[in-house]
Parts: sequence; structure tokens; C-alpha cells
Amino acid sequence: MTLPLPAAQRPTSAPSHLHLDPHLRRAALLTALTLVGLVVGLLGEFVLRRPEVAGLGFAAAYLAGGLPAAREAAHALIRERKLDVDLLMVLAALGAASIGQAADGAVLLFLFSLSNTLQDWAMGRTKGAIEALMNLNPEGATVRREGREQWCALGEIRVGDLLIVRPGERIAADARVLSGQTSVDESPMTGESVPVDKSVGMTLASGTVNLNGSVVAEVVRPAGESTLARLVALMEQAQTQKSRAETLGERWESPYATVVLLGTPLVFAGLHLGAQVPLAEAWARAMTFMVVASPCAVVISTPAVMLSAMAAAARAGVLFKSSAALDTLARVQTIAFDKTGTLTEGRMRVTEVAAPDDTAALALAAGLEAHSEHPIAQAIVEAARQRGVCPRSVSAAQAVPGHGIEAQTAEGARAWAGNRRMADRIGAALPAHLSAALDALAQRGSSSVIVGVGPQVLGVIGVADTPRPGVRQALAELRGSGAARLVMLTGDRREVAQAVAQDTGVDDFRAELLPEDKLRLIAELPAPVAMVGDGVNDAPALARADLGVAVASGTDVAIASADVVLMRSDLGKLAGAVRLARAARRTVALNLTFAFGVMVVVAPLAVAGQVPLPLGVLAHEGGTVFVVFMGLRLLRLRL
Repeated sequence: MTLPLPAAQRPTSAPSHLHLDPHLRRAALLTALTLVGLVVGLLGEFVLRRPEVAGLGFAAAYLAGGLPAAREAAHALIRERKLDVDLLMVLAALGAASIGQAADGAVLLFLFSLSNTLQDWAMGRTKGAIEALMNLNPEGATVRREGREQWCALGEIRVGDLLIVRPGERIAADARVLSGQTSVDESPMTGESVPVDKSVGMTLASGTVNLNGSVVAEVVRPAGESTLARLVALMEQAQTQKSRAETLGERWESPYATVVLLGTPLVFAGLHLGAQVPLAEAWARAMTFMVVASPCAVVISTPAVMLSAMAAAARAGVLFKSSAALDTLARVQTIAFDKTGTLTEGRMRVTEVAAPDDTAALALAAGLEAHSEHPIAQAIVEAARQRGVCPRSVSAAQAVPGHGIEAQTAEGARAWAGNRRMADRIGAALPAHLSAALDALAQRGSSSVIVGVGPQVLGVIGVADTPRPGVRQALAELRGSGAARLVMLTGDRREVAQAVAQDTGVDDFRAELLPEDKLRLIAELPAPVAMVGDGVNDAPALARADLGVAVASGTDVAIASADVVLMRSDLGKLAGAVRLARAARRTVALNLTFAFGVMVVVAPLAVAGQVPLPLGVLAHEGGTVFVVFMGLRLLRLRL
């Protein structure tokens, strides 16, 4: 159990990843007002039969949905000198109104406003992720300068300062231990599942937590160059690279908008001046062409499918932060997993007791470890409780840093539990069968606790972070859903990683990785790559991967960095999410084919006067209804 942080050391709480900034709140409000205006207009026109109510509602929809798009269109036209979809949406809506189809224009503006709001929400997560990462820094630390101890704010800590790090404190800067011994929880930075013993000459990383000893350490890097600062920089770089990739999908907008916007006046001029069509009829045909050619069904084709799929996924406990994430998951071929807390439970459990008398060995170990807050000690105490073993009573318990713990039995004998160094310190020789058990545990990557009384060894207890229940079956289902390669990336020791890889059935693994190593490997794996993780050290990889998937039991930073969150920490849902994403992608392709097909067929007929306005509107709205219906079908899918 980690000791509570002192008040001055306590980091501020991370902002919620669902926080809405003012820009996004404004966009959501305008979208809602557009919808309200549209509903009021439709009710006034088709239900109440009151033109003034319909006019008021449609006017509100045009203002709320059209003004933001008009502003963006003006910016693109004046600053960048290009025609974009914003301008096409506004003009198509006005064109629809000019031929008596204000409702059609209002629908178009609502759909466009909704898609922009969803995009703003998806992109807004970057700032929250980086802020959450920065909140791992404590406000400051106790520093010894010129023989005096004083409190220093984080920005005032200099290279060469002596940090006084007490139990439970978060380490404020990268430093080297000068005196003292302790154990440090490095899982936020490396993913190491077991606390790491630290002694003189060893390094301490900023953002990690000191567990059970006091040390004096010399600062070796300024705050701006610390491990945590480098992690933030990696995070920002990864987010930037991903943002550039996401802009590729916008390249079609300007050419399409240009073709339609230039084509509409050409249609009008060709009909009126070339074909001698009367002015009013030529205008009606041109506006019908613009309405039919406006990508209303195209615009809603993707959102209708993606929103339905996202709703079905959310119902099953899988949160997609954007439709782009859903589309990316459908194409993923390689899935990389963090180990600790993702493939494994993230907490230590007793896996084996090797002893002539298992109960006696576990009882003594539990009696000793009850005086320690180390995660391995707590695992032994919990194992004794679950097996109904009563801990043996001991007194005068004392921790031996880097070795273990010792105490006195009721008979006055010296009882102890710890590592091989502890056994050597006591002068206890391991029997051959227990020595073999110790070696076997080491080969499997398990931590070992030797327990004894005086020179007599009672047994060896194996403790490890065990795989999540059902994880092997979940990975098998992922292969069945189309994932070509499953890889484990971890900061833990190679022996531990190899054991977990064998237990879970991943195709390959890489061990002893730092956050920057994970980032490099993500770039080298066959794309598209999804990264699944739960820790702070996973945040840059989650952001850099084509798709980041976070386990909900993980840190706020990982959740904020990811594109997808498994709300129930169930990897079995990921395979279902892949199948859902691929069904959504197929439906989008079908919808787009249908929507563009209607436009290609009906638009020329509208120009030729073969499609009267009511039929053109029917084809336009019918296409929209069809693609929405196809999207809603996905709500029935179960993960």
C-alpha cells in the first residue's frame, strides 16, 4: 500500500477528460439551437399548418447553423483563397430556401453543424491529456542547501540540490541517491509491476513515488529536462504527428465544393442563355441541381453510421471518443499491449508456496509481512487470509532495506522473510529442492520470498502479477476478428514478460522498455497499429499509435490520451469492438456509394428538366433517410 502524500507534495487533481471548453460548449449550443429551429419549422409547416411558425423556426435554424459555417467559409475564402464545404453548405441551404425548400436547407445546416461539433469534441482531448500528465509533478520538495533543510517550489530546484525524500512522497526531480535505502514505485514511468529497491548510487526518476524509506538524493537534471518533462514532450510530439495524419481526409472538400459551386452558375447560364430556358425555370433547375448535388446524404452517411455504432459500443462498455477512432479500429492489423494492468491485473498475488509444510511457511510469512506495506507483503497476507491460514504471532518486527524483514517469535527465535541476500545475511542455507524452486520461480519471472527461523529455511513463496481472467480467450477472439499480429510492450523484466507472453498467447513481446522505446516500436510495427495500455508511461504510445485504447482502471493520463476506453477493463470487448467497427466501415462504404449514386443520376436529370422539384427533393431526402436507416441498423449489434 502506498503511503499518503504529504499535503505539500500532493499533486492537484487531473481535469476530467470529458471537460468541455468554452468553444466546444458554444458549438454544441448552436447545434442544439439549429435542431430546435428545424423541429419548430417542421411542426409549423407540416403539423400546425402555420407559415409564420415555420418561418420563425427555419430562420432560427439558418442563423444558428449557418452563421458559424459562413464565418469559416469567409475565413477560408479571404485568408486562404479557397472554396470549401462550409461555403457550399451555406449556399445550398440558401438555394433550397429560394425555391421554397427551406426545410431541406435547415436539415442540411443541422447535419453539418452536428458533424463539426463532434469533430471539435474529439480534437479537444489533447490539451486535457497533457495537463493530466503535468499534474504528476508535485508542487515542490524539501531541499538541503548549505546544511539547512527548506521547502522549494518545483521551478526553484536546481542541479546539485540535495532532495530529502521521505516515505510516501513523490520524487520531484531526477536525482542520484547519496544516502539511505528505499523502494520506489516506478510503474508510472516504466510499467515495472514490482517496486524497485534503491540504494546509494542508484537513480530516482521524477514522478515516481518513494514507498518505505528516507533517502538523500542529488538532483542531476533540471525540472525542464526530467523524465516526466521528456514524457510530456513525447506526448505533445505524438499528438501533433497524429493530427497531421487526420487532416488527410479533408483533401476532397475543396475540389468537390469548387465543382458544385462553379457548376451551379454554369448550369443556370447554360440553360437560360444557351438553351433559351425561361429565367424562372432556369433558376429553379439550377437550384434543384445545387440541392441535389449538395452532399446532404453524403454528409450524414458517415455520422449516421458512426454515431449508431458508437452508441452500440457504449452500451457494451466501449467508449469511442470520435468516429475517426471507430474507422481506424476497422483497419487495424497490429495490436500492441502494455503488460501491467492491461494483460495482467496490476497487483501481486501468491502463485506458489514451495515448502515441506505449506501452512507453516505461509503462516510465518504472513505474520512477518503484516508489519510491512510493501505490495509483495500485502499479497502474502491476502493469500493467507484467502486460504484460511492464521498468521503466526511475532514481535519487534524490523524492516531490513533491500533485504526483507525480521522479528522475534513467541519462543524468542529470530524469524525472517526476504530475498536471497536476507538468507545469506542470516546464514541460512537453502536445501536443494527449495533452491531449485527458487530458480524455477526466477525463470518464470516471479518474485520470491524466502521465509525461515534462524538458520532453518521453512519455504519459498512465489509472488507475481498474474494475467487477467479470460485474457487468453480475449486475444484468441481478437485474432478471429481479423487482427493479424498481437505484440506485448512492457517496461518489466524480460523473464516476467516472457512468462506473461506464454500465459496470454501474444505473438511477440519486447521487454525492459522506456516510454521512448515504446514510441519508437509503435512507429516500426506494421501499420495501422492500435496500442492498448493503462499507465502514465503508455500515454505517448497511446497518442502516437494510429489508435490508442485505454483500460478504464488505468490512469487519467492514459484515458485522456486514448481514442477508445474500455470502461469495464474487459479485453474481451475489444474483439467485439473490432467486429462492430468493420461492420460500420462496410455500411459507410455502402451509404456513400448510394448517396453519390443518387447525386450522379439525379443531378443531370434535374439539369435536363426531367426531374421536377418535388421529385428532386424526394430523391434528395429519400437518400438521406436511407443512409440514416442503414446507420441505425448498427444499434442492434451486440459486442
